[in-house]
Amino acid sequence: MASFRPLARSFSTSQVSQQLVKAPVQVFGTDGRYATALYSAATKLKQLDGVEKELISFQQALKTDVKFRDFVLDPTIQKSLKIEALKIVGQKKNFSAASINLLALLAENGKIKNIDGVINNFSIIMAAHRGDLPVEVITARPLEEADKSELQSTLKLFAKKGENILLTTKVDPSIIGGMIVSVGDKYVDMSVASKIKKYTDLLQTPA
Repeated sequence: MASFRPLARSFSTSQVSQQLVKAPVQVFGTDGRYATALYSAATKLKQLDGVEKELISFQQALKTDVKFRDFVLDPTIQKSLKIEALKIVGQKKNFSAASINLLALLAENGKIKNIDGVINNFSIIMAAHRGDLPVEVITARPLEEADKSELQSTLKLFAKKGENILLTTKVDPSIIGGMIVSVGDKYVDMSVASKIKKYTDLLQTPA
């Protein structure tokens, strides 16, 4: 398991405390740990907003530039070469030290394939930092505008004072009906497909 101490250490300066800054929301797994360490380091360096924009820009570049994405994610390329290339890219784009160090550390630890997950988790932390509440709703069919408005009103009941609902919707016909709702780090499956599976499992259980 990769150590996250080098991440905090690589972002530190003589004026910056070594103690981690607690993130406003907990994210999990390897991606979450890198994102949390990045939040702490960028907070100390006062580079939070810049880092978020830089990482979103980098993520977009991976989606639009196939050759660049292939290079970044190719596990056969020497780590030293990839680290140097990522540093050069970051410098040319005028990225902050926190963003450049993150990319270099991921490459050094053989975790650059996790970059999308790290960025997504960092976005979740930043949303909480701003007082935003990210909500994702998956339905079998696109929601009508009236349904979206009603959903927004309902979701506001679950938001804390000062939180802004950031609603994104996705369509997945495989859930058949109902919806799957993710509010922050909480997840509720109210889909028809989930209910059918539950009942099927019950019917298959020996009496």
